[in-house]
Amino acid sequence: MNKSLQQTTTLHNGVEMPWFGIGVFKVEEGPELVNAIKFAIKHGYRSIDTAAIYGNEAGVGQAIKEGMEEAGISREELFITSKVWNSDLGYESTIQAFETSLNKLGLDYLDLYLIHWPVEGKYKLAWRALETLYKEGKVKAIGVSNFQVHHLQELMKDADIKPMINQVEYHPRLTQMEVKTFCQSNGIQLEAWSPLMQGQLLDQPILSDIAKKYNKTVPQIILRWDLQNGVVTIPKSTKEHRIVENANIFDFELSKEDMERIDDLNQNHRVGPDPDNIDF
Repeated sequence: MNKSLQQTTTLHNGVEMPWFGIGVFKVEEGPELVNAIKFAIKHGYRSIDTAAIYGNEAGVGQAIKEGMEEAGISREELFITSKVWNSDLGYESTIQAFETSLNKLGLDYLDLYLIHWPVEGKYKLAWRALETLYKEGKVKAIGVSNFQVHHLQELMKDADIKPMINQVEYHPRLTQMEVKTFCQSNGIQLEAWSPLMQGQLLDQPILSDIAKKYNKTVPQIILRWDLQNGVVTIPKSTKEHRIVENANIFDFELSKEDMERIDDLNQNHRVGPDPDNIDF
């Protein structure tokens, strides 16, 4: 499992999604953003994750176009994700938000479109819109982000299509076992955002010890742990050497004992908002 950067997981609708990609949260429009994505494509990344609220879809689109030309690859070889923001949740407003994102990205379709947060009273209407977009062939796969088990259960009560992805905050301090188990048992692929806990785990002694054992960095150990747990991961970086380093995790495998040592670091500690208390 997970022997190369291009390896994919098959979503429950048959779509192939790379296990590993790059995220661009809080990377502003401009050369840094464009270069980061072009670096990633050059070095073999094929999955790029953005969102309307990041405010950088136009730059991502520019980078995709330039990166494809320079690498000599086709659009079909890339997997592009974006997300609808809370203020646009609703049926018509979600359809419009999707079209806006698509135009900014300069694309004919998206590979994955997600509901960014489970805003009560709104996400079911938004899901109906995603189902429409999916049925019309404008997006290859649809899913959610930051959904807890009860949100997924509520959504699936009257959904025509089950989410293919649930993208959540996931790292050694927040292992989300209940969500992970539910998603696995229902054929929903779990995906990690903030897999490195925004750099807060770099000096963690147990992780440092494991990193030394495998002659790897702490981020590489964490990202490998993600993949061996069956979790798609999209670390953010803008520096070329870090983009390369993050992806250099396919030449080793963590032992069962070391996987369990990392699992045991869980404290149910979030660096992002609590999905059950959304006030934005």
